[in-house]
Amino acid sequence: MGKPTGFIDYERKTAPERDPAERIKNWKEYSLPMPEKELKVQSARCMDCGTPFCHTGLQLSNGTSGCPLYNLIPEWNDLVYRGRWQEALDRLVKTNNFPEFTGRVCPAPCEGSCTVAISDPAVAIKSIEKAIIDKGFEEGWITPAPPKRRTGKRVAVIGSGPAGLAAADQLNKAGHLVTVFEREDRIGGLLMYGIPSMKLEKETVNRRVNLLKAEGIEFVTNTEIGKDVTFEQLKEEYDATVLCAGAQKHRDMTIEGRDASGIHLAMDYLTKSMKSLLNQSEEGVISAQDKDVIVIGGGDTGADCVATAMRQGAKSVVQFGKHEVQPDQRVSTNPWPEYPNTFTLDYAYAEAKAVFGSDPREYLIATKKFIADADGNLKELHTVRMEKTYHEDGSYSMKEIPGSEQVWPAQLVFIAIGFNGTDTSLIEHFNVEKTARDTVQSPYGKYTTNQEGVFAAGDMRRGQSLVVWAIHEGREAAREVDRYLMGETFLP
Repeated sequence: MGKPTGFIDYERKTAPERDPAERIKNWKEYSLPMPEKELKVQSARCMDCGTPFCHTGLQLSNGTSGCPLYNLIPEWNDLVYRGRWQEALDRLVKTNNFPEFTGRVCPAPCEGSCTVAISDPAVAIKSIEKAIIDKGFEEGWITPAPPKRRTGKRVAVIGSGPAGLAAADQLNKAGHLVTVFEREDRIGGLLMYGIPSMKLEKETVNRRVNLLKAEGIEFVTNTEIGKDVTFEQLKEEYDATVLCAGAQKHRDMTIEGRDASGIHLAMDYLTKSMKSLLNQSEEGVISAQDKDVIVIGGGDTGADCVATAMRQGAKSVVQFGKHEVQPDQRVSTNPWPEYPNTFTLDYAYAEAKAVFGSDPREYLIATKKFIADADGNLKELHTVRMEKTYHEDGSYSMKEIPGSEQVWPAQLVFIAIGFNGTDTSLIEHFNVEKTARDTVQSPYGKYTTNQEGVFAAGDMRRGQSLVVWAIHEGREAAREVDRYLMGETFLP
């Protein structure tokens, strides 16, 4: 334990951020490095608890409590406090294949279950994690480490998002020959095209991919399984296959006027925006410049749409959510160590507030219909305010408030109301059983399917979830594949 009274002596501070009004002028990451002196102070706040809830990785009340990767957080906090950075890195990468991703985009359930957070602000775990891995790359401590021996077994991984990359990394460490297939033109999946550069710069993704290549993993892009390569071909060439194609089957809205021009699914918008930026081309881009933009859906994907529209020069941006505004502090129905459902001003909302003068979010609101002009282009949408009533069993009901109808000008709408499972055509091609949620039927902890030698992990198995859960499942699936191929495994 770094300093026994650190959590009493020091206040929580997180990594500084670039000015919201200035950072929307480019696509660079909004977060800045934290000075090493301050990182030592923040790591001193860790209590090195007897039972460190920060790395329990539990599902509580439909949310994540603690780190699903079981990161050894108190250990590397103590090492940072003592200035032993390389040892801190060794402890961090023992459980997390890609701290540079989680340190940037994870909502940090570890902080929500931090023991200090029972009565005080949590330890700044996420900022410290990011600093450790970034210093590791800067100092040259992270270098290619190919396996010393090869087993001769070949494994195909379908999808190059966080689950696919984690599975590939672990299987390669075990000595298997791994090929990752990606239908897009770049490796990274959600990390490349689903998360904007201001949260995760693509040079960071490419740096990791290049490291994995140097360690012996083969990557094949622009290849769609079932079209360019068949399941039968995979069975002939590989000893096992891991399905990690994600769960990007969007939920849509079926209301009046949905066919108006200017209404898009959120992930289509984010993907095309990132491709345009990376290709330095306006081809195919959906531009929000000088337009009134409305984002329907109150989650992280919606927030990324807000931030993207801000950088494209939107005339106005509003985000609709169906739930009420979160409280400033935990309520009795949301006790520690559950993830804290409290009000925060995310990076995107801080940017909109800096430009337009107010938080862009509207709460307890439902879209009733879209209205197009004579040419079929969206010009406005109509909403109604909602009243939410909670019941004794914990459920709730919603009803419209008479007289609360409102008309909003809008030339662009992005629908960000979640996902309904994975690409069913891929499931059908592999002839694997699926769940009622259109995910692959595969038991947690085993990751097997009804097809011999075919495994599934990440969002494709569990449904839409966090990057940290995808890495967790990719690691565990790799362990089970290794056991299947070798009869035993040394993978964690």
